[in-house]
Amino acid sequence: MEVILRQDVEKVGLRGEVVDVAPGFARNYLLPRKLAETATKAKVAEMRKHEDKRARQEAQSFEQGQEIAARLEGTELRFDVRAGETGTLFGSVTATDIADEVWRVHRVRIDRRKLELADSIKRIGRYQIPVELFADVMATLRVAIVPEGGELPPQEELDAIAAEEARAEAEAQAQAEAEHEEAEAVIEAVVTEEEQEAEAAAHAEEAPAEPEASAEAPAEEAPPPS
Repeated sequence: MEVILRQDVEKVGLRGEVVDVAPGFARNYLLPRKLAETATKAKVAEMRKHEDKRARQEAQSFEQGQEIAARLEGTELRFDVRAGETGTLFGSVTATDIADEVWRVHRVRIDRRKLELADSIKRIGRYQIPVELFADVMATLRVAIVPEGGELPPQEELDAIAAEEARAEAEAQAQAEAEHEEAEAVIEAVVTEEEQEAEAAAHAEEAPAEPEASAEAPAEEAPPPS
């Protein structure tokens, strides 16, 4: 089933893209949460027209790309977001968010699909994100994800928080792997036991049956006549 994404959806696509998803996923998740809408021909045509207009606002030459790169690298994009005490965001900052902020600040369009951002940003901190502006023209965006109503802690503290989170994640992963291995061992032992029992039963069925003793005692011969 084809839908048009109304928001960036991790592992699915970016806002405005037409994606093909399972009907159940669309009906039970994307559509009820207004993350997407059904991709009718009229809506797809309108979206393509909008994309073409945006593309004309991107860098159109090598020289223009270099000029835009210099402008983008001269400033830092700041996002004030809600975050928990450990720096984890209540939500995320996506490629579309960054492209929209570039437009708001610089009035420059960038292709969000050419941002080298493997996953959306889910922690406060400073990030450097490469983006291709034109053929052979790259820029590195400096992005600050700041807790709402505050400022970023020193980089040393950010590094310490990230290291602690990485350590906790590694421990959780190791524990999950150990539990998985233990479960596999238990399953293997059960399967082996069942196979042994089935094999023993099969051997018992194949063994020749012993002749049964006659239940009736042999008849006594009658004594000879006197």
